[in-house]
Amino acid sequence: MTLGWILVASVAGGTLSAGLAAAALAVRVTWIPMLVSFAIGALLGAAFLEIIPHAFATGPSHHVAFALLGGIFGFFVLEKLLLWRHCHTENCEVHVPHQSPAASTHDRGRSGALIIVGDTVHNFIDGVLIAAAFLQSTELGVVAALAIIAHEIPQEVGDFLILLHSGYSRARALAINLLSSAATVIGGVLGYYTLQLIEALEPILLGVVAASMIYVAVADLIPGLHRRPELRDTAFQALLIALGIGAIAMVRAVLPH
Repeated sequence: MTLGWILVASVAGGTLSAGLAAAALAVRVTWIPMLVSFAIGALLGAAFLEIIPHAFATGPSHHVAFALLGGIFGFFVLEKLLLWRHCHTENCEVHVPHQSPAASTHDRGRSGALIIVGDTVHNFIDGVLIAAAFLQSTELGVVAALAIIAHEIPQEVGDFLILLHSGYSRARALAINLLSSAATVIGGVLGYYTLQLIEALEPILLGVVAASMIYVAVADLIPGLHRRPELRDTAFQALLIALGIGAIAMVRAVLPH
């Protein structure tokens, strides 16, 4: 019975947060480059206000710091490999320096690929947390599942925007988000059977998740904002980044952990 509750809550948690995030983005394609600023704020807010504090609270600080540093280095290497693969299959921005501004809007899917990796690990951890809550009581499990869904929506909005910004179609971005949410079910099932082992790895996994968010925001997305140096655009970008951070902070303040 408990495993059944975990499966239902894991499926609902993953699909509802991704679906609601996609439904909230019925926006014009021309708005996406500017709304990427909101995604930056959501990523940084989730990393620094939610995930890193939780990681430090659940494990040794030096383990978390090592996971953060190793994660950032690992995502740098992964992006380099993606660049190398792209540059050996077709023309790329490295070998074609005189691209038009429109052509340089997308990043050939690199930030999208990196954010999918981090989001999948994050969804896996959410599944473990749902399992841990249901193993305590059904009531606590339901509350935890609802809190996780609400916490995930602002971040999923940011992830969806990044996938669109990377050149994915809306249908493909939604499909990838839903596929990534399947990791919640895997985490829930493994959490039910091997909770103690996975809980011991949670601080390291959270460090890797935070590293993916920080790397994508700082290394891939923020440099693209500098292509619009005008004062009006800069002010709008700063406002949207603040709104993204504020959305995470508001959800954190209102909902239980």
